[in-house]
Amino acid sequence: MNSLRALTVLTPAESKRLIAKGVAAMPEVRNALDKGRLIISNGTTNAFVAEELLGIEVPKVKFAAGIVAEGRLGVTDNDERLPPFVTVKGKRVDTSWQEVLREFEAPDVFIKGANAVDPEGVAGVLVASPEGGTVGASLGILGARGCHLIAPVGLERLVPSVMEATRHMGIGRIHKAMGFPCGLVPLPAAQVITEVQALQELAEVEVWHVASGGIAGAEGAVVLVLEGDEKEVEKAFSLIESVKGEPPVKAS
Repeated sequence: MNSLRALTVLTPAESKRLIAKGVAAMPEVRNALDKGRLIISNGTTNAFVAEELLGIEVPKVKFAAGIVAEGRLGVTDNDERLPPFVTVKGKRVDTSWQEVLREFEAPDVFIKGANAVDPEGVAGVLVASPEGGTVGASLGILGARGCHLIAPVGLERLVPSVMEATRHMGIGRIHKAMGFPCGLVPLPAAQVITEVQALQELAEVEVWHVASGGIAGAEGAVVLVLEGDEKEVEKAFSLIESVKGEPPVKAS
């Protein structure tokens, strides 16, 4: 068996596409899509997930709620915002996500993007709503019933500790803000899917995050090393090559 090591780079948009492909390949997601209930909540990364799972084109910003854009914390226009995608036994339904969530059982899947992820695999979500937004309305049911909560999030959003960050956040604790003041809600029970987990879902490789950042369109990029059997590394490398050139998400 010949081993191989490859060095790769993903821009934030390319990461979103790769992560979406990884989420779409997860057995629990496929099972919920085909036989159970699936909710894809709002978010730019989740727009990519919806495209991969449902085979449709999704306007990325219109499917977002809170956004960090042009150097400010903001929210999208509620009148133009698309609702979460909901499927029941393989079919998209117009029923509200809240109503379908009330019927959730353990095998069902709720996909929620995140604004932060730490080395321990804990995700965090910025929340500008005093009622807690989507996470405030869903975590109780998901936790109580043991449903799958999946959090697709790119490593560009890596922070030292989500739990420590939450202690310094809160709408009422922020005195000045560049945009909307927010809280940060941790998702310690979520199954986090970064570029690393996505690649490991799609190929039998070890993945190491070794560097970040760049210029000229590579701001927020992540540099990853792939290691493993030559055939599997080539497979993962080809997957990354297939998402190269994914256009960045524009705020307007």
